[in-house]
Amino acid sequence: MAKPVVSKRAPRLLHPFFISLGGTLLMAALFTDYMYSCNSLIQWSNFSAWLIAGGLVFALVAVIFLLIDFALGRAGPISWLDFILVGAAAIISLFNVLVHTRDAWTSVMPTGITLSVIVTILLLVAGIRGWAVTMERVVERGESR
Repeated sequence: MAKPVVSKRAPRLLHPFFISLGGTLLMAALFTDYMYSCNSLIQWSNFSAWLIAGGLVFALVAVIFLLIDFALGRAGPISWLDFILVGAAAIISLFNVLVHTRDAWTSVMPTGITLSVIVTILLLVAGIRGWAVTMERVVERGESR
């Protein structure tokens, strides 16, 4: 009688943690944009620019760890929907941080807050799907990594 093949999970992926950190900062920029639109205190616009820049830094770190996941064989195939969601959010955020370098009201209204809304929607969908752009690799018993 043949033994059933037992599978186990590969070690945890590294990149989803950093995608979630960056995504949280990028989504928080929507709140600070909204606060700026309510009271026109320039510091809220500054907070938005800082949050977006920080989110982009974490996005870069996530890309580095994604490459490490692939190099170590931890990552499975790319989930293209998640990759497109996170990638589009990062590209739009790059434009958004440039919009936030403008002076006064035009730094947020209307373009900055619109871009922040789009990024937040994309990242909420990516967050619900698990923040990972690859599927976890399942290692079969006896398979070498």
